[in-house]
Amino acid sequence: MNNTIFYDPTFSDDERRQCLFDGALMVFSPRPSTLAFIEFARTMIEDAFAPYDSELAQYQMPVEQYATILGELKPGFIHHPESKRHLQNVLRDFGCDLAKTYFDVPKMRSSTSDNYLTTGIAYAWHPHRDSWYSAPACQINWWIPIYNIKSDNAMAFHPQYWNRAVSNNSKGYNYYQWNKQNRGGHVAQYLKEDPRPLPKATEPMEMDPQIRLIVPAGGIILFSGSQMHSSVPNTSGKTRFSIDFRVVHEDDVKAKRGAPIVDEECTGTTMRDYLRGTDLTHLPDQLVALYDDRTQEGGELVYQPKA
Repeated sequence: MNNTIFYDPTFSDDERRQCLFDGALMVFSPRPSTLAFIEFARTMIEDAFAPYDSELAQYQMPVEQYATILGELKPGFIHHPESKRHLQNVLRDFGCDLAKTYFDVPKMRSSTSDNYLTTGIAYAWHPHRDSWYSAPACQINWWIPIYNIKSDNAMAFHPQYWNRAVSNNSKGYNYYQWNKQNRGGHVAQYLKEDPRPLPKATEPMEMDPQIRLIVPAGGIILFSGSQMHSSVPNTSGKTRFSIDFRVVHEDDVKAKRGAPIVDEECTGTTMRDYLRGTDLTHLPDQLVALYDDRTQEGGELVYQPKA
């Protein structure tokens, strides 16, 4: 099923997750819950870049100023209580059982055009699996464009690598060390180079064939965290803004069910980041323990944003 794309499927949540674990991709049309979410995000973006058009603001200011704005805007969105409320509404709209569905905080992403800013706070992602970054095999990624996108500022999937191992340097990545050393406001200072240990392939990769799914603003793309994906080099003349968040289901966590594990060598786990859809409590410790490898010495189990 790793080359199958579903458009607005009517699956139950259990069926949907299993198809994604089998390598399928899914596309959904905008819904009231997703449109409300992007409208909230747009308000924050447009206020931050006023008086400029937010998709064109990169042409109106020096990159240092632009990065500073993103360095305030993105954490503001992530930690705003309305962001979690909108995310909960989206999950409810898609028939998820919020008592068993856990999510991480929603992230606002940006991809500027013509190599204006591709590091740090606006990193242009090379081909990767989220599972190289200590994500569990049961993680499902939800991705929503805030403004309309085109083929030349979209995201690319590389399904030929679904269950094909790729030599990579994820062995040097520990999530707990990442929390301590590589998160926070200092990321906005990386304007030319990005020194963070970001796992990537260490062998040449075939970028084609690739799949670019084009959905309207407020549409959703769902994919497994084990899917190989990358940022398309943005040549559209506009900055792309999007929202993404990750979800795990308690039943999958307990059963250790998910996508194939083919080439991951990272350590640590993101399991402590997920919040229950009903009351925002964390996954129970006994479930986290199924994934923890006790490599936390000198690191931070959970990232604590500085005031």
